[in-house]
Amino acid sequence: MHTNNRHVLFTAFLAAHLLIGNSYAQTSKRINPFIIAPTVYGLSVCDAGINEPSARKMSQVQHICRSLKQDGAPTINRLLDTLEPGGPHGDIQVGYTLTLPLLGLYNKKGNDWVIDVESIDEFFRVVENVKRPVVLYLMADHFDSPHSPLPYALDKDPQNLMQLSNGTPLKLGYFSSNVFPWTLRTDPEIPVNHYRYEALEYVAKRILSLPKDAQDRIVAITLAGEVHQMFPNFESGMGAFDEIHVTDYSPASIMDFRHWLAKKYKSISRLRSLTGFDYRSFDEITAPARNINTETLRSPAEHYDAYASGILPIAGWLWDPHGVIEKMEIFIDGKREGIVDHGLNRLDVYRAIEEINSPNTGYRYNIDYSKLPSGKHVAQIIATTVRKQYLVSETSFTVEHLQNKQGWISKLLRSRPHKLKGLDPISSLSTIKTFQDLPQLKHPLYFNPLARDWDEFRQQQVYDFLDAFHARAVKSGLPESKLYSHQIIPDVNSSWNSDLFAVDKTLSGSAPWKHGLNMYGGATANQWLHDFLKKRGITTDYGVPEFNPQQWKTPGAHMKAMLYHFDSGARFISPYYFTVIPSRYLVESENEVNKMTISPDNKKEGSDQFYRAIVELAKH
Repeated sequence: MHTNNRHVLFTAFLAAHLLIGNSYAQTSKRINPFIIAPTVYGLSVCDAGINEPSARKMSQVQHICRSLKQDGAPTINRLLDTLEPGGPHGDIQVGYTLTLPLLGLYNKKGNDWVIDVESIDEFFRVVENVKRPVVLYLMADHFDSPHSPLPYALDKDPQNLMQLSNGTPLKLGYFSSNVFPWTLRTDPEIPVNHYRYEALEYVAKRILSLPKDAQDRIVAITLAGEVHQMFPNFESGMGAFDEIHVTDYSPASIMDFRHWLAKKYKSISRLRSLTGFDYRSFDEITAPARNINTETLRSPAEHYDAYASGILPIAGWLWDPHGVIEKMEIFIDGKREGIVDHGLNRLDVYRAIEEINSPNTGYRYNIDYSKLPSGKHVAQIIATTVRKQYLVSETSFTVEHLQNKQGWISKLLRSRPHKLKGLDPISSLSTIKTFQDLPQLKHPLYFNPLARDWDEFRQQQVYDFLDAFHARAVKSGLPESKLYSHQIIPDVNSSWNSDLFAVDKTLSGSAPWKHGLNMYGGATANQWLHDFLKKRGITTDYGVPEFNPQQWKTPGAHMKAMLYHFDSGARFISPYYFTVIPSRYLVESENEVNKMTISPDNKKEGSDQFYRAIVELAKH
């Protein structure tokens, strides 16, 4: 088809879909083509290996393929040809994403760990032989190489690991994989950093030595993986607020915290003045780690819990199928505080209640209670329709400010806080379903300014590691225009505790890297995401290194989500995930990861609908 005619048809097709439901679309200057680059597993699955009757295990298949110097390029090509027959062309093209775990590139040789050149050769043969756009994911985070020998050796050395406040590292898993809480400190002398940086630099040289046509096909290189702080119960504990435990309390990290405080406050006298804590030097300070509600404190500056930084989240979900609610607001002690974010991701609610056909039902407002006086307070969430206001929820809480004086706690309690009265409950609207999850308070709220500093420092640690990794990638010669992050956005999920991750600083539009933002469920396209990208200045040339709507109740949800990112200026999305490993080699287990295998026969998580939407979109 002639290019101009093709563009006219595509524009009409796009406009029709946007009119159907993409009300938050925005005009942007995008870079064409838009690449749909699904993550593909099965790099080493060659035809000779899978056709060998005696190969009953994947390890045997891989051994055969490696001995013949064959790889998965033919099987990957066949897969991608089913998604976009005839090869990549037009304004939307199908490519693929390949994952290269950097710590998985080492073998033990004597007392040394050396880079396995053969495995890297295999990886880049695929890049050369699959003639489609490719996203390279250079993984170096906690998920890195759980089945390789080097991480298990590094895991034995405490300096490689983040620590809890009791001085121990976390022992974590993610479904069938181990998770290693590698340090976020950037010192290249730390062994895990030595190997991460060395592998990055070696891989960069290999990328730059590829033939020009292969280098040109590289659309993006995503760096490091989901870089964040760690916490217990990694699989499902991201919404924890009760008795939380965070990282990093290692001795070196505590020392870095003191240096960070000295840089922020300039002098110990200024810190004393602004916090009220009577420290004589920065060397006396340790990170807050003890909960005043359950432990004995020697100083109020030691207090740390989910609310110690001065933020109280009010959050829940509200299903409004007919769109009668025009806005949601929060009132504190009868006075309007602000607009409540709503339409956030609540995939758990979508799964649990059959009639709810969108995961974007979450709402949340973070109250900065550090500005409130000591005493009892009440927060009310009010929903406004065309006709009247309704009470969605009401939460009472008590603030008790810590003081570095006798008694520590200033108690100026008001017994009857003001509130709005005479409002009908939202339950009087029969079409509305709602529930407030947060907070579930058992104790008063104690604001500790040093806890706010600690959380800010933990964000800085995350930023600094990603910044150092990006700087090394640039120094190694990788094109800066192709370097993206690979980050998580906790706040798009209204029930999550974002302080556990401490990633917000890495999501700034002013960061030196291009943004790669992972999205699942309703986060793949909702009003909150639209506003977030706009506020952060991320309005063009971003990527989505992991992308799966995980929806099955509403036809067209996958197409709508992909079109949203086309219109918003994304360079690529990486649907998660496809595999070319034959089913007879896959271990059957019901978990959230393998439910997302995208294929025409997998109805779980809407995977079959996602498959068909990719095929349809690739035609235009």
